[in-house]
Amino acid sequence: MSPQIVIGAIALVVVAWLAACAEAGLARVSSFRAEEAVKSGRRGGEKLAQIAADPTRYLNVALLVRVACEMAAAALVTYACLEAFSATWQALLVAIGVMVLVSYVAVGVSPRTIGRQHPLNTATVAAYVLVPLARVMGPIPSLLILIGNALTPGKGFRRGPFASEAELRALVDLAEKESLIEDEERRMVHSVFELGDTLVREVMVPRTDLVTIERFKTIRQALTLALRSGFSRIPVTGESEDDIVGIVYLKDLVRKTHISRDAESDLVSTAMRPAVFVPDTKNAGDLLREMQKERNHVAVVIDEYGGTAGIVTIEDILEEIVGEITDEYDRELPPVVDLGEGRFRVTARLDITDLGELYGLEEYDDEDVETVGGLLAKALGRVPIAGASAEVDLPDERRLKLTAESSAGRRNKIVTVLVEPAEETKAE
Repeated sequence: MSPQIVIGAIALVVVAWLAACAEAGLARVSSFRAEEAVKSGRRGGEKLAQIAADPTRYLNVALLVRVACEMAAAALVTYACLEAFSATWQALLVAIGVMVLVSYVAVGVSPRTIGRQHPLNTATVAAYVLVPLARVMGPIPSLLILIGNALTPGKGFRRGPFASEAELRALVDLAEKESLIEDEERRMVHSVFELGDTLVREVMVPRTDLVTIERFKTIRQALTLALRSGFSRIPVTGESEDDIVGIVYLKDLVRKTHISRDAESDLVSTAMRPAVFVPDTKNAGDLLREMQKERNHVAVVIDEYGGTAGIVTIEDILEEIVGEITDEYDRELPPVVDLGEGRFRVTARLDITDLGELYGLEEYDDEDVETVGGLLAKALGRVPIAGASAEVDLPDERRLKLTAESSAGRRNKIVTVLVEPAEETKAE
């Protein structure tokens, strides 16, 4: 067995080991980390930034070097084994065994482990070799990629490997497991991906939950409604609740009344702004970008029949990314609080069957609503706001007075309702 051949095979394996290290290190160095290396004055930072600007090219150069060295080493080991063994089958078995072990340990596991554990150092060292080597090789790596893609089924050509959405999600999960990002940050990144598949109708406020004002009402009435409801933007309706003709802003109402007190008697239609209409099938991510570009905070959502399905605000879409935006005073409330003398403070979501049990009814049901909040809205004929009250009949001919109390959250939904006998209304 010629010692020159053995030394040559070992040298090729060492080069393949270095190329595998470079692959693993470059794959984990982003352009952001390269920019940080340049700003910190790290040695080799400029070359690292050059590689980060076109990572595919240099990754493919490293891949080409590794594969070429592995193949050449395998050929030399096979030649040496043929000289050392008289039987061809013995020489081939030994050569295969040696190269499988070398390729798995020396080129597969070891260098990739080092490259992943020390990516910045590995990539910086590799940059000194790969940058001039890529210049010498010219278009050869790109040409080989084109040939490989031409022989591979798929949609056209591409400049090497790329990450799919599923792979990016997996990387985010891995970063969270390694404590590089927090769990909330991981959820937020996943929410950004999901926003691309979210329709406007999934995030809008439905028409049944809207607080609106008729266009023939006065600015004073609109101001009162805005202050009582807690909303700074209120849809203005025309001939019916399904006919939204504009949006009135609280700041516009205050500005008009501040300039002239006589403006309080003007119609709401003189202060409203034109409404922006979007279909309920529109992509929420696209709508968010349009709202940012046009500096618009609210849009009216139209269903497939041309009717009003609801409204959507920029905050509604942001909630899909950052989660529910609640008031700083929000707290968990008990479903029922006994105030004595047949008076109860209940949550708006309490089932009306449970409400009936508070007054000794075995069965209390309604065809149209299921909750106390819905029962109050039905009696009022509109969305309740804080302070609104109405009376409802029980099956045994008793009457209850329902009064909307506190509202909470960004949408100012009614949280609690005061329930008391209509005949014995008392101050708390």
